Amino acid sequence: MTHVLVTGGAGFIGSHACKVLAQSGYVPVTVDNLSTGWEDAVKFGPFEKADLQDRGRLDKIFARYQPEAILHFAAFSQVGESMTDPGLYWRNNVMGSLTLIEACVAAGCKNFVFSSTCATYGEQDGVALTEQSPQAPINAYGASKRAIEDILENFEASHGLQHVIFRYFNVAGADPDAEVGEFHQPETHLIPLVLDAIDGKRDALTIYGTDYDTPDGTCIRDYVHVMDLVDAHILGLKWLQDGKGSAAFNLGTGSGFSVREVIDNSAVITNREVPIVEGARRPGDCTKLVSGSGAARDKLGWTPTRSTMKAMVSDAWRWHQNGHYDK
Repeated sequence: MTHVLVTGGAGFIGSHACKVLAQSGYVPVTVDNLSTGWEDAVKFGPFEKADLQDRGRLDKIFARYQPEAILHFAAFSQVGESMTDPGLYWRNNVMGSLTLIEACVAAGCKNFVFSSTCATYGEQDGVALTEQSPQAPINAYGASKRAIEDILENFEASHGLQHVIFRYFNVAGADPDAEVGEFHQPETHLIPLVLDAIDGKRDALTIYGTDYDTPDGTCIRDYVHVMDLVDAHILGLKWLQDGKGSAAFNLGTGSGFSVREVIDNSAVITNREVPIVEGARRPGDCTKLVSGSGAARDKLGWTPTRSTMKAMVSDAWRWHQNGHYDK
């Protein structure tokens, strides 16, 4: 059996990736320190509790499983927090990734799939972002991911580490079977926040900024269903296994929804009212982030099938009602 290490496999995207890996004939080995992940989400393969900055622990995990590839999701990812505590993001994201990459190379594992972000592009309003767009992150989260991309390029040049970089837009939805889903503490993602407000788990949803240069004054984002996203990772893994070399791909649909559009769609889909409060802009938030690239479709053969607002909200609502993890 082919083992694949999945860092952050107890988190939102990583747990969905483990499910699809198992369905695709791999053995996903979750490596997670549970700082933001949930042990209850580890259902599809072995679990190794470890911090990525612990090189000795990583070396033992590599020796035990001899993985053919890494899917690296583990990271802190809150833009607001990265603005107030940038050092936390540089230490955790960059140093953890560097230690993982060094352990990967030392173990002779040369296939690395990296979870990056469209936040590496920074503020480029009115531009459909492609893989060739200038990268100028405006917050420490985006900057830390950009730095890891550079590290991967350096290690390819010096050690032959082949990698696929995926720059995500906004990830949403949940496993349609509701085996795993999205649950953060604290919650920062829009759709689960909307569902919490609908369900009375918070008094109201705060809209951060209503004066952006968009049709309704709220930020616009490109949303991708988590199951479509992890499908791309399986294709990226096979791309590397087939020896096609390093590459970077945006993962977005090419269309965007404003915050108000997400709220309005959620109200219709759930048949519930969304209580809202209007607040000030948050530092580090861009006006509009939308993918303008079809490279993942053209080169990888990626075909997103669930990245509609109806499917994303419906699947998230099913998970929301099904229950949450317990630490």
